[in-house]
Amino acid sequence: MNSAATGLFELPEKYTDLQNEARELAVSMRDIAARADESSSTDPDVRARLAASGLTRLAVPARWGGRFEAVDSLAMTVVREQLAAESGHLDSMFAMQGIGSYGLAVAGSDRVRDTWLPRVASLDAIAALGLTEPQVGSDLKALSTTAVVEGDEIIVNGHKSFITNGGDAAIYSVLAREGDGYSLILIPADTPGVRTERPHQIIAPHVLSDVILDDVRVPLDHRIGEPGKGFSLVLATLATFRVSVAGAAVGMAQAALRLALDHANGREQFGGPLARLGSVPEHLASCWTDIEAARSLTYRAAAAAARDPLAGLHLSSMAKVTATETCGRVVDRAVQIMGRFGITRGTDIERLYREARPTRIYEGSTEVIFDSLAKQLIKRGL
Repeated sequence: MNSAATGLFELPEKYTDLQNEARELAVSMRDIAARADESSSTDPDVRARLAASGLTRLAVPARWGGRFEAVDSLAMTVVREQLAAESGHLDSMFAMQGIGSYGLAVAGSDRVRDTWLPRVASLDAIAALGLTEPQVGSDLKALSTTAVVEGDEIIVNGHKSFITNGGDAAIYSVLAREGDGYSLILIPADTPGVRTERPHQIIAPHVLSDVILDDVRVPLDHRIGEPGKGFSLVLATLATFRVSVAGAAVGMAQAALRLALDHANGREQFGGPLARLGSVPEHLASCWTDIEAARSLTYRAAAAAARDPLAGLHLSSMAKVTATETCGRVVDRAVQIMGRFGITRGTDIERLYREARPTRIYEGSTEVIFDSLAKQLIKRGL
């Protein structure tokens, strides 16, 4: 459907259909969302319902069971917006199927792709991406994990930390130093020498672990792409999926505003509704305005990423920063509007407050992204 038929700034029908699918799935999780979002391991009911929905087929290309010929950033973004509004656990499970397998889909050997990607599409196999290390976060070039070729195998040694889906994943795409470059290696979780530990947990509980690799041997065709070219695959993954974080943040902000509005409309104070008292109306209007602005930039960036991920990476980065910072402000205002009900443990707004905060750090912290954008701006101009 062309833009004239849909309206210049409206989503085409295939994306609104996906929004509706995702919203239906997300609402169906309300009976288990609170439990799942406090879990540090994969919730089996969330996994079963997500698998049954078929939405994880968006995470891989059609050749291996995906819905579209290529992974579509806008599709991933609009779905994450709906899922994150109801459950961080659900949103993370969906998103990581793409993030953990994208390099493999783009540059893996046919044998390995044919083995794993159909299982990723169906959620039979959980995927993970291993980048960070105990002493390495944003500065990935400082990583110490190594990959050495020996005969027809590649041997990987190292310690990855804060790995989403760690401990529950069936496959890890691991970035390692190989010679003078960095390679991405596909490592099945049941390979001898792979073990996981869970020394950390974040403020919004997450499926998270350290992954220790001790003389792990995999066939040479498990190297994804060319030797020493792993960073280009990591960059391609970020270019495709970073904007989807913005989608999730918009969804969380929308959910927080809905809770605050319901509370403000339903609570009487000083002889009238809270929604008409003092600064509350301004807070509500500011939240609404900020969300709509963030959503507009997010959809624009996601559409650009769907056309050409690398060319639109600056927009994806801007959207990620804008939406996650907006989410933080909106959720904080919502808590303030709700007063003591906003700081009560076990409530939806309390869960959103904790889940919103990490979005400003993972997949590029606000400060790191701004530094990168500033360098591009100074070098290239507008």
